[in-house]
Amino acid sequence: MLNRLMKAPILSCSIIFVICSLARLFEYFYMRTDETFLSENFLHKLFGILLLWGLLNFCKLRWKDIGFSPDGIVSGIGKGLLFGLVCSIFAYAIESFTLFFLHGNVHLSFYASGFSLTNEKGSQAGILFIMLSVLFNLINVWMEEGVFRGLFTKILEGISYRKSLFFIAFLFGIWHLAMPLRDYLQGEASLLNLIVMGIGYVILAGMMSIKWSLLYKMTGSLWLGLGDHLFNNLASNLVHVVSNSEVDSLQIVRILLWQLLSFALVLWGYQKLKRKTDNQSPVYYN
Repeated sequence: MLNRLMKAPILSCSIIFVICSLARLFEYFYMRTDETFLSENFLHKLFGILLLWGLLNFCKLRWKDIGFSPDGIVSGIGKGLLFGLVCSIFAYAIESFTLFFLHGNVHLSFYASGFSLTNEKGSQAGILFIMLSVLFNLINVWMEEGVFRGLFTKILEGISYRKSLFFIAFLFGIWHLAMPLRDYLQGEASLLNLIVMGIGYVILAGMMSIKWSLLYKMTGSLWLGLGDHLFNNLASNLVHVVSNSEVDSLQIVRILLWQLLSFALVLWGYQKLKRKTDNQSPVYYN
């Protein structure tokens, strides 16, 4: 089964992506779980995990074959969480100092909410909703890292790594268009807003996908990238900057600074490791 998928890797990944996207759109447009007290569309992610499990069985693959190594789970996720924390401190600090300079007051607020670059999101306070946010985000990162960085990378092994990297990033960017598309179709956003926010989502999500793919390449497992992905989502859902009664008014600036910094650090680390590996490669003489 795996060999059949790898004979037409772009088509195979595209079909799997379309199946997952149909489930995603069904939940966004019809079930609307994020508009309930749960505040998160997570059911299509459970579907994605089940689909991934089924494909692994059909292809006779193990979870560790797509990056879920049984070794270094705690240390890998821990390093990813720490990496996300360090980069987020920089971004939150810049945002907070800017808002304090503009308004003279700023503070952090801790509660569960959904993620949206447009700030149109519900909020829920209380330990139960915080725990649910953690659970839903665990489901989210397991599905997205498993399918996009894990399975797709495996299927695309027959093409160049660079092509694989950018193709997965493109799919991951398109994956995040559901929210601005729904806002536009509901009349809550203009066509211009859809275009601008759509491009923003594709570029931002694509850049993050490349970052997590490089971490997978560097470490040989998904755990570090999964930890960073998890912290990124949790912080965006739980830690909010309030100034003059406005919540996350500079969220876009914060996220861009955060992701640009983390992307630059990972890219620097990857290039440094690649140069070291290339220098250690044996040289053969005729």
